[in-house]
Amino acid sequence: MVKITVSGHPGSGTSTLVNKLVESMNWTSLNGGDIFRSEAKKRSMTLSDFGELCKNDLQVDRELDDLLKEKMSGADSVDIIESRLAGWWAHLLNLDCVRLWIDVSDEVRAQRVVAREGGTISQALEANAKRSAIDASRFNELYNILPQDPEAYTHVVDASEMSIDEVLSCVVNILEEFK
Repeated sequence: MVKITVSGHPGSGTSTLVNKLVESMNWTSLNGGDIFRSEAKKRSMTLSDFGELCKNDLQVDRELDDLLKEKMSGADSVDIIESRLAGWWAHLLNLDCVRLWIDVSDEVRAQRVVAREGGTISQALEANAKRSAIDASRFNELYNILPQDPEAYTHVVDASEMSIDEVLSCVVNILEEFK
């Protein structure tokens, strides 16, 4: 069964943390985006076209989330699941695992996006705000869930002022205490 779910807004460092956990713990992981890409490929669709399908047909989103839930609790479960709603699914499925939300200030997330993708801080702030609003609306419509609502998480780590190594150390301590 899954040992930890990692969730956070885009630019919060979830993927970087998961990569570091995989490397240091020798664990397996699955990113919700991998399921998205796999389903697009199965349907012989580009990622852009599949994204439009998901936006226009909320049932497709529900099917993707059902696949993620299966991967969390099924016999072929991985150690780490990363997705915006992974903590919520683990909470609702009553899975005994660490459910982590990585919290990072809007400014730091924008800086990380600019470092990764280019552009300006103001462009990244605007794009992040728009994406968060669209996602919040969709998750509310689909499930009446706000991803960042702390109810679903066993731990919330404010990583705004932390290096990746500090975040990793903090999360390893959480995992050791959780056992």
